[in-house]
This record gives sequence, structure tokens and C-alpha cells, in this order.
Amino acid sequence: MVIQSNMSPKAVVEIWEATAAIFEKYNILLTEKSMEATVDSDTLANLLTELNNIVDSSAATCIEGG
Repeated sequence: MVIQSNMSPKAVVEIWEATAAIFEKYNILLTEKSMEATVDSDTLANLLTELNNIVDSSAATCIEGG
């Protein structure tokens, strides 16, 4: 699974606890609102890259639909 912008920080941390440090680094609260709704677009791209790197996930490791 790839962490995507339509996911909430709270849901991401519930699945991948190691991501909490990345959210803290970017001063992002663990809310139930999606990252795309709460994080500016310039920050969002870097945030998603770091989150997926820490959980070792990329589009290459996932299959369509899940």
C-alpha cells in the first residue's frame, strides 16, 4: 500500500507507527482530515515521499486496487 494524500495523518500512524516522527517533523497534527485538505501542496509532495520511504512503500511495490 502506498500512503496517499487522501489519507488522514491519524489513519496513517495507526497503520504505520513509525510515521509519527515524520508528521511531528512537519508539525502536522494527527487529525482525521485528509492530508490533501490540511497540508499545503509544496509540503505535501515532500511529506508523502518521506512517509512512503519510512514504510518502504512505493508505486512499484503495490498492485492496482490494493
